[in-house]
Amino acid sequence: MQWLRRNLVVIAGLGTLAYLIVPNVVVTVFSFNNPNGRFNYAWQEFSLDAWKDPCGVADLCGSLSLSLQIAAWSTLGATVLGTMIAFALVRYRFRARGTINSLIFLPMAMPEIVMAASLLALFLNMGVELGFWTILIAHVMFCLSFVVAAVKARVLSMDPRLEEAARDLYAGPVQTFVRVTLPIAAPGIAAGALLSFALSFDDFIITNFNSGNTVTFPMFVWGSAQRGTPVQINVIGTAMFAIAVIVVVAGQAISNRRKKTALPH
Repeated sequence: MQWLRRNLVVIAGLGTLAYLIVPNVVVTVFSFNNPNGRFNYAWQEFSLDAWKDPCGVADLCGSLSLSLQIAAWSTLGATVLGTMIAFALVRYRFRARGTINSLIFLPMAMPEIVMAASLLALFLNMGVELGFWTILIAHVMFCLSFVVAAVKARVLSMDPRLEEAARDLYAGPVQTFVRVTLPIAAPGIAAGALLSFALSFDDFIITNFNSGNTVTFPMFVWGSAQRGTPVQINVIGTAMFAIAVIVVVAGQAISNRRKKTALPH
């Protein structure tokens, strides 16, 4: 019992981690399946056919490319705007600051379907044709709050004395920002950008409302599930999961190396 009490937190953490990883393991396993029918829900036999031809299903890679483009551009837009908003909310005092601070986080608390329907009504009333650009605008608005939250937390923890020291050493505003402020805020900005990319890439509800005839990868997966699930979908999912793991591990390794380098010998 004493051992269990000492390691209860570790056991709970490992159990939660296993619970989160199991679906990804299932997706990976079934990416090597060779189903007899249209649905890839039951294991039949091991096969590498889907890995050899991941674009073997019509429009799959086209929808994947479109999702990656939208995710990349929406991440860029949300990261730039979110970073500026976060710095403004933390560093400056202005009228209605508290109200703006509350409104920024509304998309995080609001159900996606409400935001999706609101954006659709806006685009239709403005006479905007639904497609790539409406999806991009909607994704930037949706991801903006998450970037602001990540960057704001980092900016709040920054020591202002470091920037003051740079100014005391005759560094200009731009030089101070580039050489001091930006490197310190970089982890928060990177975290917001990665979160924004992930949210944009796999979003379905907001995209479905504002896409028109444009089909992204999540919409392709949803449509495929109605008539048959190709193994290539599991291949793409496995590849995206592997890339995400590699990015996170690489980022952690770089961070640990920098910390060791910064420590005095």
